Amino acid sequence: MAIKSVLIIYTGGTIGMVNDPETGALCPFNFEQIAKAVPEIKEFSFNIDSYTLPEIIDSSDIQPTVWAELCKIILAKYDQYCGFVILHGTDTMAYSASALSFMLGNLTKPVVFTGSQLPIGTIRTDGRENLIAALEIAAATEEGKSVVPEVCILFGAKLYRGNRTTKVDAESFDAFQSFNYPPLAEIGIHIDYNYSAIDYSSKTAPLEVFTGMNTHIAVLKLFPGIGIEVIDSIINTPGLRGLILETYGAGNAPTTKQFLNKIKEAGEKGIIVYNVTQCQGGSVEMGRYETSREMINYGVTSGYDITMEAAVCKLMYLSEKYSDTNEIKKYLNSPLKGEITQKRIGF
Repeated sequence: MAIKSVLIIYTGGTIGMVNDPETGALCPFNFEQIAKAVPEIKEFSFNIDSYTLPEIIDSSDIQPTVWAELCKIILAKYDQYCGFVILHGTDTMAYSASALSFMLGNLTKPVVFTGSQLPIGTIRTDGRENLIAALEIAAATEEGKSVVPEVCILFGAKLYRGNRTTKVDAESFDAFQSFNYPPLAEIGIHIDYNYSAIDYSSKTAPLEVFTGMNTHIAVLKLFPGIGIEVIDSIINTPGLRGLILETYGAGNAPTTKQFLNKIKEAGEKGIIVYNVTQCQGGSVEMGRYETSREMINYGVTSGYDITMEAAVCKLMYLSEKYSDTNEIKKYLNSPLKGEITQKRIGF
């Protein structure tokens, strides 16, 4: 029986940082030093290889071009490894995990994002345990198949579906939460997998990647007193394809004629307006209250219980993949990779 192998892809982030002796600021270092800091990984019964991006970057500088690069690496190495661990900064990890969940088609192996709040070389680092658990999950198989064949985030004692996850704390070791979907696994003495929550849908076609992302979108967060001129400036952005409207509660927004006329105007310009709640938990229910009923008449699309990170990446992905507005709206309304709780359509 061939020995299993896992590939670690190092992008940068706190997990691989050290203090600059001159400035005291955190700066990146190479993965070989991480391996020295966590000698326990040598005890696994599977092989571990690593690949470092040519340019190590802070997660605040992540761009869709990096997502495309990660997808291409996974595609090129897919047959050589049983799973992948991506070391990534925490600030945009949920965006990257969401993006790859859409960009990687027919995925049957784990792609586990992880990182840390403290550099892995420090005494109290959370990076050591995160890395060890992520590697174990990436290599886990039962009856020859991966236990978690999807893009996920491992942080603290929980494994979450990547496109259901949000960073909620800048300091806690439990920095991420999934408010509308249960953890895929909990890490304690044993790794307790929540099999009913994991996507085991049949995939017989080979892995395929879609690397185009249309970044001509905008996010507008509503607040009491927001000026119409602000909304006007956004919907008049040249080339704008989609607008994510961060609404109140269950998808509610102002009912003034001025506001609704701007939403109508956006639709007439061919801009897709995507209704996503500002609340971390719960779902958009358009039409439940009068304050959201009018938006239905103007073609606003419901985001249901999607996270903001997943909404951004899903809209980018669909806007690049399809040119027909109605087709984009159809897919926005249904789960593609388990990112919303709603009827599923073939994809």
